[in-house]
Amino acid sequence: MSDDEVIVMADGGGGGRTRELLRTVILPAIDNPMLRGLDDAACIDRPAGNLVFTTDSFVVSPLFFPGGDIGRLAVCGTVNDLAMQGGRPLYLSLGLILEEGLRVGDLRRIMRSLGETAKEAGVMVVTGDTKVVERGARNGIYINTAGLGERLSGVDTHVANARPGDRVVVNGTLGDHGIAVMSVREGIRFETELVSDAAPLGGMIGDLLAAVPGIHVLRDPTRGGVAAALNDIAESSGVCVRLQEGAIPVRPEVRGACDLLGFDPLNVANEGKAVIICASQDVDAVLAALRKHPLGADACEIGEIVAAPAGRVLLHTKLGGERIVDVPSGEDLPRIC
Repeated sequence: MSDDEVIVMADGGGGGRTRELLRTVILPAIDNPMLRGLDDAACIDRPAGNLVFTTDSFVVSPLFFPGGDIGRLAVCGTVNDLAMQGGRPLYLSLGLILEEGLRVGDLRRIMRSLGETAKEAGVMVVTGDTKVVERGARNGIYINTAGLGERLSGVDTHVANARPGDRVVVNGTLGDHGIAVMSVREGIRFETELVSDAAPLGGMIGDLLAAVPGIHVLRDPTRGGVAAALNDIAESSGVCVRLQEGAIPVRPEVRGACDLLGFDPLNVANEGKAVIICASQDVDAVLAALRKHPLGADACEIGEIVAAPAGRVLLHTKLGGERIVDVPSGEDLPRIC
């Protein structure tokens, strides 16, 4: 199929056009021995330890943005959910819902990005499905995934594990992904190029857990940003998270765009960041382990866990005041992950 062709309803009918779409566009990007037989399900060897399993769906507009696209986003979002549970990502399923009229060239580009990101993350796409829907969905493509991994022995990073005295660490600047997507949508230009932080975090998290296996909590601050992630932790653990505004890393262009658009950087989605909660005596080892990895070079401590008020996230501002960091009531940035 040529790049100038568009997806038509017959491409999802299971006949010759479906076979050609699979053979010429989809499979070349994600080919591996387990997928090659095109069976209806994948047969895999069960890891000796605990399994980690997740599922996710991806809807983003625009489909392509600085630093990534919906294909890279689908892999990163799935493997990062596994990594946050101490899981080593192994396998993915891939469901493609294509809108009639989508350019084959765009689909090929998305699949190429997805396949490259899967290799980067060390996972194989072992099963999948493709459907075509009538013109009018307006987005072109939706992606559904499931991820399977092996949990590292002795690791427990559940959101209910935070304790008073713990420290809060992030591996880099916040809000890059959401503002990179919004910059394309709203036509915002920056003096320096701002790109999405979308990246598979399994390698960095694996190195971190090898160095500090007693990490209390791991969470990736995607939709709802750091605010939503920390509120989940505070509520589940029955503790208060107290942040220091001056310690929170935000790029100047992200802060400027948030000021312009009326967003709080703490509410903006990230796709290559992790919130790490660790014991106070481990914070130096955590920062050292993160900073050894390219995705953690800008890691820093941004706050601490205290006992009260339980279930709250508080921000100590640069002016010396304090405010509540609440969960966003709606969706500030639609279709970004």
